[in-house]
Amino acid sequence: MAGPSFHTGEQALQARAGSRERLAEVGPRVIRPAMPETHQAFFGQLPFVVVGAVDGDGQPWASLLAGAPGFITAPADDRLHIAARPPAGDPLEGLLENGARVGLLGIEAHTRRRNRANGRVVAVDGAGIDVHVEQSFGNCPKYIQPRQAEYTPGRPAFPEHTDFTGLGEPVRALVAAADTFFIASAHPDDDGLPAHGVDVSHRGGPAGFVRMDGDTLTVPDLAGNNYFNTLGNLLLAPRAGLLFIDFVRGDLAWLAADAEIVDDEAALATFPEARRLLRLHVRTSRLARQAAALRWQPPPA
Repeated sequence: MAGPSFHTGEQALQARAGSRERLAEVGPRVIRPAMPETHQAFFGQLPFVVVGAVDGDGQPWASLLAGAPGFITAPADDRLHIAARPPAGDPLEGLLENGARVGLLGIEAHTRRRNRANGRVVAVDGAGIDVHVEQSFGNCPKYIQPRQAEYTPGRPAFPEHTDFTGLGEPVRALVAAADTFFIASAHPDDDGLPAHGVDVSHRGGPAGFVRMDGDTLTVPDLAGNNYFNTLGNLLLAPRAGLLFIDFVRGDLAWLAADAEIVDDEAALATFPEARRLLRLHVRTSRLARQAAALRWQPPPA
């Protein structure tokens, strides 16, 4: 089913930023219904992909699927096969079933490349999933903190985890040190339009760029491509799923939050260069120690 490249939430924020007219023209060229060969090859060389999906209560979640490079293949320019499934205890467990909307982010931090592929699960087996790609597009390399990911098999199949109301203290420590996190969001309508899907994106900055006040996180929204894929979803459906990673230990923290877009001058004055702020009121969090089958190293010299 065809439709506009950007939905009404994205368009509203583009209009506020003065980029609506330009993006209405270029959108169909940069957001494609199939992957170019460079994107197909890119996904095939990655040891992990960030995945966003929505549970039965409408809560988006972001998490990782990992494997040896080659675990993602592209049987066609509009299809990706991912030979991995979420383990027990992962918020994505049970969500990646036939018909589920998904957002995929391939990111290679040491080369500062990232590509998106949003679509729908069309086949499932015990080893993985097939995704029909409905939107394929690249992202600029800004704010990516360079580190090289390596797949390390042996992650426990059933990682132990701890749940918290709001932000538990161990999660606070992880967030305070973070220079990167991932955020999943979703359009409220599951009506088949490609723009009305699930999105998962990257946020990065110097360690400490995420500010905490109680159970509320505040993140600056800096200059970017002005697509507003994440914020456009949150304008219409203000619930987000966050993923924070301890890149030394492999710990994962998943957060469920209510989102608020802030653009008043007094609030912006405390965040130099921010165009707007994203406030995330965390309702629950989950921490799993050494749950990622990945380790990260400094980029090659």
